[in-house]
Amino acid sequence: MAVPRGKLSRQRRDKRRSSHWKLSLPGIVKCPKCGEPVLSHRACKACGTYNGRTVLNVEESK
Repeated sequence: MAVPRGKLSRQRRDKRRSSHWKLSLPGIVKCPKCGEPVLSHRACKACGTYNGRTVLNVEESK
């Protein structure tokens, strides 16, 4: 039967556990119509298009 060798310090324990909490980078792509950076699989907030169609009404600010 396996027996632990000894008590690990909190520092060693926390170093081992810290590697599982890293954030992943979101998938950011360029909008094919206007070139703005957009999260993938979402409508562009700048021009209102998704998958080649206009899905949002975006008013131009002047």
